[in-house]
Amino acid sequence: MKKILILSFYYQPDLCAGSFRCSALVDQLAAYQDLDITVVTTAPNRYASYATAAPAYEQKNNLTVHRLSLPTHKSGLIDQIKAFFSFYRQALRTVKGQKFDLVFATSSRLFTAFLGARVANKLKAPLYLDIRDIFLDTISDIFSVKKLLLIKPVIQAVEKYTFSSAKRINLVSAGFAGYFKTRYPDTDYRWFTNGIDDEFVRENDLNAAREPGLVRVLYAGNIGEGQGLHNILPELSVAMEGVASFTVIGDGGRKSILQDKLQGRTNVTVLPPVNREQLALEYAKADVLFLHLNDYPAFEKVLPSKVFEYAASGKPIWAGVSGFAADFITSEVENAAVFYPGDHLQAKQTFDTLKLNSVSRDSFVAKYLRRNIMKLMAQDIYQFCQSGISKAK
Repeated sequence: MKKILILSFYYQPDLCAGSFRCSALVDQLAAYQDLDITVVTTAPNRYASYATAAPAYEQKNNLTVHRLSLPTHKSGLIDQIKAFFSFYRQALRTVKGQKFDLVFATSSRLFTAFLGARVANKLKAPLYLDIRDIFLDTISDIFSVKKLLLIKPVIQAVEKYTFSSAKRINLVSAGFAGYFKTRYPDTDYRWFTNGIDDEFVRENDLNAAREPGLVRVLYAGNIGEGQGLHNILPELSVAMEGVASFTVIGDGGRKSILQDKLQGRTNVTVLPPVNREQLALEYAKADVLFLHLNDYPAFEKVLPSKVFEYAASGKPIWAGVSGFAADFITSEVENAAVFYPGDHLQAKQTFDTLKLNSVSRDSFVAKYLRRNIMKLMAQDIYQFCQSGISKAK
């Protein structure tokens, strides 16, 4: 029996893309009865405003889950650094003295991938990485030049060590290809993207008439620097006065800034996160689903996971994105309007191109159903583990 270690900062029942992705993948891997799977993750911590309990230790058949408790934290950079190092230290203690045939790590902010590289090298096990973001790109957009001079060389060294340690890397966005293939050309790459979870697949009444009144626009997800809602919604809500009302469901590091900028606005409501079943109902009640990424070059390469569950709803999608995400939505998603991030005037113009009714996106759903994508990825991991590789790169 082959033993696989899976490292993920988020796992069910946490509410975030990383949790949904890892949980779906583990479900598929657990179907292989000749695998012994150990998941090392954190106790639910994505949002301070959404608390849910989960056991610190679970064991069922061939799956063992360790959920490590973190210090109380919010979404600030210092808090996130403290939380990661707590996870890092505890994870190393948890796996100390154990043997694994494969280390798999899924990571957006690089450091879980770095943890995977450290563990794999210590255990002399092959490393398979699942990369959901390019951290170095992101900090280059967000940090000041002065801060970058201090931190960029360190991040570059961490990145080089991490990605050079992996024998195989999956990239969730094809927009990452140029970055990785020029820097790490000898690595074996895979392209298992994000997808649609079963909770968001539902029959849509394509003939249902929209209720009269303001167009109900919904944004659901993180409210952070990356999403940049504080740079678009205050002006956009003014421009759409008398036409649309906005509901924002979520939490994050820029929520308070967003709320401050929305003072006096009567057509925007900000609500705390909800579970996935309730979220699917909120999608059904909305007239238009709103998506936005900040105007940073790094985000020209990404493909937000939110695109997939939005598209599954059949509802019109109004997206402030650029680069690969804009191209993907334009070519793959029917009845979607794309505008340049932060441009509320262009947003208003593109809004008028939307048909305010549900459409069938059955072919899109069939193509991007997460359990099908994760089944293929699990098969790839299984074959990789069974290939007889016994030493780290």
